[in-house]
Amino acid sequence: MFERLREDIQSVFDRDPAARTSFEVLTTYPGLHAVMAHRLAHGLWKRGFKWLGRMVSNLARWLTGIEIHPGATIGRRFFIDHGMGVVIGETAVIGDDCTLYHGVTLGGTSWEKGKRHPTLGNDVVVGAGAKVLGPIDIGNGARIGSNAVVVKGVPDNATVVGIPGRLVERKAVGDKAHREKLARKMGFDAYGATQDAPDPVANAINCMLDHVHVMESKMSRMCEVLKRMGYTDQEVDLPELTSCEIVSTAEELHKLGEDEEHSEGAGS
Repeated sequence: MFERLREDIQSVFDRDPAARTSFEVLTTYPGLHAVMAHRLAHGLWKRGFKWLGRMVSNLARWLTGIEIHPGATIGRRFFIDHGMGVVIGETAVIGDDCTLYHGVTLGGTSWEKGKRHPTLGNDVVVGAGAKVLGPIDIGNGARIGSNAVVVKGVPDNATVVGIPGRLVERKAVGDKAHREKLARKMGFDAYGATQDAPDPVANAINCMLDHVHVMESKMSRMCEVLKRMGYTDQEVDLPELTSCEIVSTAEELHKLGEDEEHSEGAGS
């Protein structure tokens, strides 16, 4: 028992840079308290003390804001960071070295008895607010992005983002050179949020850059052919594009107000 507790405390130090001392972790981390209470509740549940196990689970929910059904199976070194709003269903199975953040739901999609909650492999990370629903398998080393809704199985070492959850495909290293060249020409960096945090929107923009690159190459060849045929025209440089930025309506109104005050002051 104490060996498992030491493992749990060490897992907090491994995954939370804010942790300072073992005493602090043991007394102030609700995720650790919820796991400790679940071990007791799960032991009671397996021994047939169903009501008592539910009472221990319910008390832990009041104290930590984390609801783990006593029937759920949880592996070693399981860490719940922050924890508020986490819900883990009765038939959920969680492997070793998994990490869940606040607002995560491992829920069911059916009222039928039997296996109805997800199974997480080892070393799975589920981001804040994500919902993993149904009797699906999440492979070893998988990453579920924040607020994703996952209703289909996920292979090993895959990353899933979005609603509904979609696999993020990493592109090969060799296909980046022409995109980076074109991105610099356009004044736009399409890789600001990729590799470590892949973004489907960035992937879509990458496809657009591929298309623009092909079109630009074709236009350059057409211009060369026309010049050889004697056609001459004034060279026109592509306009420089600044980075695209979405500004809130409040900021726009504030800026307009400042411009009006400045123009009134200049007029007087």
